[in-house]
Amino acid sequence: MTTLVARPQRTRHAGARQTNILVAHQRLMLLMLLFIVGALVIATRLIWLNFDTGNGRASADAFGLAARGDIVDRNGEVLARTIEAWSIGVHPNKLLGRPEDLAPQLARLMPERTEAEYLAILKSGKNFAYLRPRAMPELVAAVNALGEPAMAYAREPERLYPQTTLAAHVIGYTDFDGRGVMGMERVLNDSFADPLTRGKPVALSIDKRVQAAMESELSAAMIDLQAIGATGLVLDVNTGEIIAMVSLPVFNPNRSGEADPEAMRNNVTQSVYELGSTFKMLTMANAIDTGVITDLGRRVDATAPIEIGRFKISDDHPQRRWLNVPETLVHSSNIATARFADELGAERTEAFFRKLGFDSSPHVELRERGHPLWPQSWGRLTTMTVAYGHGIAVSPLHLASAYAALVNGGIWRPATLMKVQPGQEAKGRRIISARTSMIMRKMFRLVVTEGTGKNADVPGFRIGGKTGTAEKAGVGGYSKTKNVSTFAAAFPMDAPRYVVIAMLDSPKGSATSFGQTTAAYTAAPVVAKVIARTGPMLGVFPDTSREVDLADMMPLLWKGKEEH
Repeated sequence: MTTLVARPQRTRHAGARQTNILVAHQRLMLLMLLFIVGALVIATRLIWLNFDTGNGRASADAFGLAARGDIVDRNGEVLARTIEAWSIGVHPNKLLGRPEDLAPQLARLMPERTEAEYLAILKSGKNFAYLRPRAMPELVAAVNALGEPAMAYAREPERLYPQTTLAAHVIGYTDFDGRGVMGMERVLNDSFADPLTRGKPVALSIDKRVQAAMESELSAAMIDLQAIGATGLVLDVNTGEIIAMVSLPVFNPNRSGEADPEAMRNNVTQSVYELGSTFKMLTMANAIDTGVITDLGRRVDATAPIEIGRFKISDDHPQRRWLNVPETLVHSSNIATARFADELGAERTEAFFRKLGFDSSPHVELRERGHPLWPQSWGRLTTMTVAYGHGIAVSPLHLASAYAALVNGGIWRPATLMKVQPGQEAKGRRIISARTSMIMRKMFRLVVTEGTGKNADVPGFRIGGKTGTAEKAGVGGYSKTKNVSTFAAAFPMDAPRYVVIAMLDSPKGSATSFGQTTAAYTAAPVVAKVIARTGPMLGVFPDTSREVDLADMMPLLWKGKEEH
């Protein structure tokens, strides 16, 4: 019997196997594709969470950039730093809970807004709303414990000013996107945007200790004398470095949005004032340097006011006699100064003030700078009144730079808020001779030892300076009840290193000023206190064995009974 055996269809089975393998491969590829897509979605979400806080703000670190660098004082003390801080926000359009339930809870945890304000935010339907920047971790945890998924939390860079109000007008502040909008923060935007320098600290010329002392003394005087404002400066006469710059009232750059606009004004560089008799030193230096005055003992008539048309130039404390150059400054005579200026003439007076930069905004890095009030014409009367600080208005920084040139040997240098490295040459231009500067040092000292600046004297520091009390200009003319009182000084006068200026706007008499509002009783004592506190910090120690040689000056002062 024959048995038939059917051969297996190998070809068909092989084809089915290939088909199964292909399907399995396609499924595996699809699974891998789905995995990749899922991973991309997760990664994108992580990047979005890292970059975005709901309003498009991105962290510089997320792009691999260093944070905005520190701003430090000349000794490395931090004045501004970028930190990673928490922020709290909410997505109103994604709320799961009832706004009426969440609003009172948020108001309890973050009381800067009312329950009604939170309710309005939660019902706004917006994609995102900020609730609290710079939130402490404990607050973040408490809000998170409310259990609302629509709440958002992020760590993002924030600019912190650890010294709060100290040197606020110098440092300035940054906006919400971390870009400087005022002060040195604004000046340094390009440096902090450059990848090569972005994260590096920048050293300013400011000394935090000196700044604090100046702010403290000026603030105390401003409160005591009920002044509406005050300014102060400490300037290195050889480098132009600003060691302290104070403008009061002040603001907190950590809360710049809450600051009074007037408090944010830098009165040292933005405001201009008629600085009164402080200009007499400039006039005398110009007259001596140009040869108008060759003999300091030469006298001019100060027996009576000068009348020019309907205008009269008079003295606050008239000596009613002829005065020489040292006496003119010691007694702060407007009449005698005007007569010397009349000899000097308009052309040389105008040229000298232009060399000092009084016809342009103050020379410093800050963008916040005011323009002086420059005389429209330089007639005889203008020349005579400008000589003693009336009819021209400049900033306190203008005056500080000018005084530095008078005492440092005659070189005017632009002021700077950047630290000058040791050995780095400070550029400048000569405005008076070294001989004239030496004479001016003696007369500066003479005003403090014998004249209106006596209240600025501190034993051993050999301070020299000049008072300036000017009636405050207003809409209706000059005020008879308000003045701007200034004392501009330098020390030590035998080898000057620093100019110190204190100015009070509209001071009122107090017990400490003996009821007086003039610079001799208001601004001069402030300078004395600042120098006594900061001299040793700056390497100038009191030495009562040293003194400026005034042997050739003292015989020129008349000691008669009419002296005031």
